[in-house]
Amino acid sequence: MPSAKTPVPAAPSSESGAQQPTGGPEGTRPPSPRRTTLRDVAQALGVSVATVSNAYNRPDQLSPDLRERVFEQAAALGYTGPDPLARSLRRGRTQVIGVLYDAPLSYAFADPAASLFLGGVAHALQDAGLSLLLLSGRSEAAPAGDAARSASVDGFISYATAHGSPLLDAALTRNLPTVLVDHAVRPDAASGVPRVAHPVIGIDDADGATQAAEHLLALEHEAIGVLALPLRADGVAGILSLERERRATNTHILARLQGYRAALHGTVAADLPVYEVADNTPEGGQIAAHALLTARPDTTALLCMSDVLAQGALAAATALGLRVPEDLSLTGFDDIPSSAALNLTTVSQPTTQKGEQAGRALLALLAGETPPNVLLPTTLVVRGSTGRRVTRV
Repeated sequence: MPSAKTPVPAAPSSESGAQQPTGGPEGTRPPSPRRTTLRDVAQALGVSVATVSNAYNRPDQLSPDLRERVFEQAAALGYTGPDPLARSLRRGRTQVIGVLYDAPLSYAFADPAASLFLGGVAHALQDAGLSLLLLSGRSEAAPAGDAARSASVDGFISYATAHGSPLLDAALTRNLPTVLVDHAVRPDAASGVPRVAHPVIGIDDADGATQAAEHLLALEHEAIGVLALPLRADGVAGILSLERERRATNTHILARLQGYRAALHGTVAADLPVYEVADNTPEGGQIAAHALLTARPDTTALLCMSDVLAQGALAAATALGLRVPEDLSLTGFDDIPSSAALNLTTVSQPTTQKGEQAGRALLALLAGETPPNVLLPTTLVVRGSTGRRVTRV
């Protein structure tokens, strides 16, 4: 055993001259090898660090030949390029925009209206070199607000999230540029559109719903029902109670219901049964329509708050032996691409344009500007799913 003065032999070196890990206490892992850096590439080529950096960040500053040499040397040393996170921290920007979506992520790709909206947002942002990050508020793996709290983004677009949504509330605490989409906005007398803390992009939901209800009244329908989108993001389905309607947090959905009620007020159709679905799916629409039509067999028309729900209602009518529009008239809302083929009367909204307006508003916020609120119009498109009421024998 060596004495206290006996030198301890040095650890053996690797072929490259780097000291090999000596390990630690039993059960611990040795240190990871050092990551190749931009400086290593510069030294190997005999150029400055700035030259290598320009190859990645300012290619116009280098000749194509020199830039290719930099990339070849980087590949030989295993250098994969600047750390995106470190680069974003230096710039103060991530070049990513978070889209808040209070539904399962998979549904964003199944819902035609959501796909059209996201396409519009992407079209507005792509020329600015920005990317989209879709953040769901409906995950069983983590609390709803975690996605917004931890996202590395420059701003948020909140798409049809409910007031009081944990996802939206968490995003607002970040104090980042935020655009609200489909939060009920009503024009005021002075400017046409009221100003709020964050710019709002939406449609006149109440007016669109009123057009659909007035169309059915003009066709002499008296027993009318409603298939409603979720008024709260809690996954509850069934006949809507007045108490639940008072506690509604999806304000644009409530605006549609209020539009129906406004048109039917004082008419024989004022007693309006409303069946709320848990999710905007054809299956949900079929279940709701079957339940409502079974409970109210005298119903001659259904106001559906989306074309997707109307598709489900068409299936329910077929299952119950009802002809459309001879026995049952149907209206939708959105005018998604498949609705024309289904001959569906619906309220058309400019969904892609709504996405583009949201993207432009966020770009304006990032540039330090104050964009206005935007309220887009709706139009009733009459097709073959509605017809004049036929007196049943």
